[in-house]
Amino acid sequence: MVEQVEAGKMKLFALSSNRPLAEKIARVAGVELGKATVKHFSDGEIQISIDESIRGDELFIIQSVSDPVNTNLMELLIMVDAARRASAAKINVVIPYYGYSRADRKARSREPITAKLVASLLQMDGVSRVIALDLHAAQLQGFFDIPVDHLQSDRLLASYFENNTDLNAENTVVVAPDHAGVSRARRLAELLGTPIAIIDNRSETENAAHPEAVIGDVRQKHAILVDDIIDTAVRISVSAVALRNAGAASVYACATHAVLSGDATKRIDAAPLEKVVVTDSIQIPADKQSDKFVVMSVDELFGRAINLIYHEQPVDQLFHSPITKQQQ
Repeated sequence: MVEQVEAGKMKLFALSSNRPLAEKIARVAGVELGKATVKHFSDGEIQISIDESIRGDELFIIQSVSDPVNTNLMELLIMVDAARRASAAKINVVIPYYGYSRADRKARSREPITAKLVASLLQMDGVSRVIALDLHAAQLQGFFDIPVDHLQSDRLLASYFENNTDLNAENTVVVAPDHAGVSRARRLAELLGTPIAIIDNRSETENAAHPEAVIGDVRQKHAILVDDIIDTAVRISVSAVALRNAGAASVYACATHAVLSGDATKRIDAAPLEKVVVTDSIQIPADKQSDKFVVMSVDELFGRAINLIYHEQPVDQLFHSPITKQQQ
């Protein structure tokens, strides 16, 4: 049963990036979305007005920093500024997808650390807390000097394979698409009770993925590729081919964030992949849909987290209890 929150205390607002997810989160949290108007002028400038009183309230502003990344980031920053100037007591930002998260270190000389810049902008803007999902690197939490609740979707993704397929611990292997993804693959494998394998991919970027070998036994096994982001889908596609060449009976894939840049969907459709399980942290536009996609909703995860945070209760229970809701 959804707990009804006392009116005038907690308020949720949605910006432009993923309104359908925000509406579902609000239903789980037991509140209506707040009233705000977002306008984009012809020169690209953004105007936001909050159309109700928020004085003394605790706000949760829902916005994925997804395509168009810079526009959605500016919407979020402008909304936070408006909320602060309207005397909100606390301003929590709910970021299902944290754009720029892959720019988390200096990989080359004279490079920026843009993920840190985004964190600094949010803090300088007056944000009280960040609630994010599957950050590309967990250490991004350390870029903030305010509380960060780092939610994880591994139980949600695992629930699909447990409840909707004939895969089991004996005939399945979870596969990391490169060495950097081993810890993520291990977490999913522990939930499913399977061994792991690794694609020996030494390319520095997804666009130049050239697997050299498969480390581990995948022969006659159903392989589940796991990653946090599917962007161009080059890595996941060539990894699927490598697994089939290594004798895998079938290949599935799962990832939290479906960025799907360029021809990503075409690559997925052409690859030897049975299903690609993702979440709705990013709204998939109609022209990028595929029959291979299975979209699991993170509304329960965020809705429950918001209620726990508002009532000053620990969120660690979200990492232990199953979450099984699926969006068709």
